[in-house]
Amino acid sequence: MMGMNESIIGDDRLSQIALGADEFARYSRHLLLPEVSAAGQRRIKGARVLCLGAGGLGSPAALYLAAAGIGTIGLVDFDRVDLSNLQRQVLYGTDDVGTKKSEAARARIRDANPNVEVVLHDCQFTSENAQEIVAPYDLIIDGSDNFPTRYLSNDVCVFARKPNIYGSVFRFEGQASIFAPHLGGPCYRCLFPEPPPPGAAPSCAEAGVLGVLPGIIGLMQTTEALKLIIGAGETLVGRLVHFDALKMKFREFKLRRDPECPVCGENPTIFAPIDYEQFCGGQIAGDAFETDGAVPSVSVRELKRKMDAREPLTLIDVREPWEYEIAKIASARLIPLGELEQRLTEIPSEGIVIVQCHSGMRSEHGAWLLKQAGFENVYNLEGGIEAWSNEVDPAVPKY
Repeated sequence: MMGMNESIIGDDRLSQIALGADEFARYSRHLLLPEVSAAGQRRIKGARVLCLGAGGLGSPAALYLAAAGIGTIGLVDFDRVDLSNLQRQVLYGTDDVGTKKSEAARARIRDANPNVEVVLHDCQFTSENAQEIVAPYDLIIDGSDNFPTRYLSNDVCVFARKPNIYGSVFRFEGQASIFAPHLGGPCYRCLFPEPPPPGAAPSCAEAGVLGVLPGIIGLMQTTEALKLIIGAGETLVGRLVHFDALKMKFREFKLRRDPECPVCGENPTIFAPIDYEQFCGGQIAGDAFETDGAVPSVSVRELKRKMDAREPLTLIDVREPWEYEIAKIASARLIPLGELEQRLTEIPSEGIVIVQCHSGMRSEHGAWLLKQAGFENVYNLEGGIEAWSNEVDPAVPKY
């Protein structure tokens, strides 16, 4: 594996970089560290880091990368700032709500350190553009929150021989590692050869997350990035750190490469980006969940029309009780997804059944389960209660 004193920034680039008088003052606390010194700070200035996502993980990462003096920070994000982001996404303030995250993030980073060049990639990270986006950067900090993007970023980094600094959060727990087969460690696929089925791993929007947790994990990712750049310390290549905020405990796991890995194994079979949406569409160890064509959907506007016309229908809410307490659609019957198969007798077997959740993913799974159980007129509510708040009734709280 990578030695303690090897930097990913070559000496050829280092010779082209100088620090100005203001930078000696700005980074003086770095310069006092023998492990950093002026040479290390020049490496930091010469580094190019891509933040994949400018949300909970990307916010603290981008801010501290900028404060440290990273020369170029790339931001991939095409979303807009929402009020619900502010509990954890510290790049943004109340005045930024409704604006593009990428533009608000650039303004905040430039305020933190005007010496940093910020490159915006205001687009979705896809199989078509990922390799082109990643190419100019030295390493990637993956702050994504979905499986297609995680597998895509992993594969592209393996192909390009660039470190992929991984982080994820869920409620009160988080984890971080560095996936870099070219440095002797495994890749993401070595740990997770196949994604979980849809709905099995809810997002932060569905499960919630302690606001400070992404800050902790995002800063762990940033720390690893700086260590790779200056060539100091022992990195998380070949290790995964798990953090439990409720217990304030860290656990470490040793990771090994899978010789059968289709991307970084001894006989790889994947040499270019694939269709990751299809790959993450629902297969897992012999128990596939595939809904293509099996579950029809209905829009929130159509649901509202049916309700106003008093058409006979049953609206089933498959979210958790604490979500139901935050926001609900009038007349919706709460049956959490995990209890659905045991409570089928509570659902009328005749008439229309519409299944609803927060954004439409869990409800799609729920509607599929009902169809498998023999219900005929079952529909998934597109966009869930979030779409209902946006398009039908703004008085319903968003979360």
